[in-house]
Amino acid sequence: MRIGFALPGQKSPGWLLRAALCLVLVHVPQALAQQAADASVKAAYLYNFLPYVEWPAASLPAAEQPLVVGVAGAEALRHELKAVVASRHVRGHPIAVRALAENDPLDGLHAVFVGSDANLARWLERLRGRPLLVITDGAPGWEAGGMLNFVPVRGRIRFEAAPAVAERSGLKLGSRLLAVAERVATP
Repeated sequence: MRIGFALPGQKSPGWLLRAALCLVLVHVPQALAQQAADASVKAAYLYNFLPYVEWPAASLPAAEQPLVVGVAGAEALRHELKAVVASRHVRGHPIAVRALAENDPLDGLHAVFVGSDANLARWLERLRGRPLLVITDGAPGWEAGGMLNFVPVRGRIRFEAAPAVAERSGLKLGSRLLAVAERVATP
């Protein structure tokens, strides 16, 4: 037995529900797959940024102690980054990944990724002036105070760099890193 109503000569409204469900079943998995792919690409970029950054000597850990990357928001990226950095080292340091909540201490961190689902203004306020590599995800990104910022360019993930912002925090972005950036902010 069908429940519903239709005017004479029209299809039952159930067809609309079935059509909408089909669209959802097709597009949701595609969107989730794209988000996972984006997280994977961004995690690879994050790992590859680290060798091209110079931190002040006082902020680096002792030999064989980890460089710690904090991730605010962006749960999928954090999981991908953990997989990417497993058993890898940068300048003799293993890499550790730590989830960050809004009021967590920043001690022991060397880089922070602020995901698009985190409160960017609040995070940038907390991170300003600290010797931490700050990576943001999309607008307003580097205009707001990020040092590296992911942006979509012709269907691909690229990044922008703001070396002057990094220098104000005591970091130096290497020339090889700047050479492959989509855009480099000039002071």
